Amino acid sequence: MASTLSSTLHTTAAQTTRPAQRRLGRSLLMLGGLAGFAAITWLVGWRQGLLWLIGLGYGVLLSAAAFGFTTGWRVWITRRDPVGLWAQFVGIAVAMLISVPLLAAQPALQGADGPLSISLLIGAFVFGAAMQVADGCGSGTLYKAGLGHPVSLAVLPAFVFGSFLGAAQLPAWLSLGALPPVNLVHRLGAAETLIVQLAALALLAALLWRFRGTQPSRWRGPAVWWAAIGLGLLAAANLVVAGQPWGIVYGLGLWGAKIVQALGFDLGGNAFWGLPAQQAQLHATVLADNTSVTDLGLLLGALIAASWRGKASPAVSLPARQWLACVVAGLLLGYSSRLAFGCNVGAYFSGIATGSLHGWVWFACAFAGSLVGVRVRHRLGMAD
Repeated sequence: MASTLSSTLHTTAAQTTRPAQRRLGRSLLMLGGLAGFAAITWLVGWRQGLLWLIGLGYGVLLSAAAFGFTTGWRVWITRRDPVGLWAQFVGIAVAMLISVPLLAAQPALQGADGPLSISLLIGAFVFGAAMQVADGCGSGTLYKAGLGHPVSLAVLPAFVFGSFLGAAQLPAWLSLGALPPVNLVHRLGAAETLIVQLAALALLAALLWRFRGTQPSRWRGPAVWWAAIGLGLLAAANLVVAGQPWGIVYGLGLWGAKIVQALGFDLGGNAFWGLPAQQAQLHATVLADNTSVTDLGLLLGALIAASWRGKASPAVSLPARQWLACVVAGLLLGYSSRLAFGCNVGAYFSGIATGSLHGWVWFACAFAGSLVGVRVRHRLGMAD
């Protein structure tokens, strides 16, 4: 009986301690977010501090709603579940409704413009395939790494190095052929751009409805829709605060370049990293780079959201060939994203939201790549 009583008391104490520990962990993470804002604002300035908060918001929304570009595409390909893509269209539309008039009224603001190049076609296709194997694009890899997901933690370093390498070789790829960037806001005007692009998104949404499957959606409830609206609003805020749209991969490539430089390699002679603007970034604090600040904020924001949900990182047991495939896919993600002038965030989401024609081209090529990537994923025995 004494043994039973002791066991009961021990269980009760453990049940009482665990919630207290979780509350303490949440409090510490939130304090860390506020401390990060204060430190960045003090060291660099208000703009970077605000971008840190925007990055936290990205991470919270992506994690809390399990909002994924990669998964949204894959469940349409495999199950004809349109909800993930619909939510992406909603987020893009919200960002577009704010960003396009701002770009027309404020010439100092920059859209996510990219040249219509051979590298765009190849890079977007490869990215679309690789993200299905790695189970994450740029934002997906970041927020899952913030959650401590083992696969994303393995993919992220490869993504960083691939992004550095892709940027270093980008000038050679552009020499294969490229047309200048086309921004519809400047070509058509703000109202016309909104009409054309919103109509295109509505048409795509209608086609998804027409060919939807009969299985229940992966996303249930309003969370994914609130996340889409929130991401659109934050992306517009990103444009206002930073003067440029939301992006992911430049920051990752810069981290890789800083690591390579710290190892003693001179990047001054490289056609990309040797440019004056890039040299200035390499010799400045990483917190001076807009994209790096939002990337870092996204990592912590995802962890904060997970702490509130009480959701631990899943245990993953993969055969060696699947681990190898994920790491190789991460390298390809980083490399191809630089060739294609962005990932699902920088090219697809922000590109379309700011009227860049290359965003639509990227979407088409990357989706075609995902059709191949899903097949490769299945060949490797990876689950959907």
